[in-house]
Amino acid sequence: MRSSFMRRVGLTGGIGSGKSTVAQALVNCGARLIDADAIARRLTQAAGAAMPALAQAFGAQALTPDGALDREFMRRLAFSDPAAKARLEALLHPLIGEESARQAAQADVDGARLVIFDVPLLTESRHWRARVDRVLVVDCEEATQADRVAQRPGWTVQAAQAVIAQQALRSQRRAIADAVIYNEGLTLTQLHTEAEVLWALWTNSA
Repeated sequence: MRSSFMRRVGLTGGIGSGKSTVAQALVNCGARLIDADAIARRLTQAAGAAMPALAQAFGAQALTPDGALDREFMRRLAFSDPAAKARLEALLHPLIGEESARQAAQADVDGARLVIFDVPLLTESRHWRARVDRVLVVDCEEATQADRVAQRPGWTVQAAQAVIAQQALRSQRRAIADAVIYNEGLTLTQLHTEAEVLWALWTNSA
């Protein structure tokens, strides 16, 4: 049974929005983080639970030499082939959901005051929205997103823009939000302060 004092918050935002920084700020406050991307990486590492089904669905070309999922190959395939993307999600999302539920149940047992589900595709998923009490969106201008991502090793502005085009619109994310952190022109300290304000609001109202 879910503890009456616990809040479950779905955290989402486009690539380069600062979502991961906000997640870490909330963890620093004492929140428990359930990171859908981190779970996906564990499922798709060599000998990961998702690998037999993924290897069967996409073949040896989708694997690295050590037997993990070739994430760059799958990223390119998913962007170019909607059917392949749907197949990938159909295999991965149930496993991610199961592990997320397991971690949330443990957080409940541990008495966590706030549980953060960091889910990039939360906007697109009714399933995820039904699991959380509130939705927090980290938002910024698309040009800012692209510029930030282009600073990462192996990325260009064009590659970042291609990813942004595949994600939910900013307006769609904001439409489902209970709270929005507008991460445009904020210093790192200011961004952390925004997260801390929400932590205080949500935990003090519990």
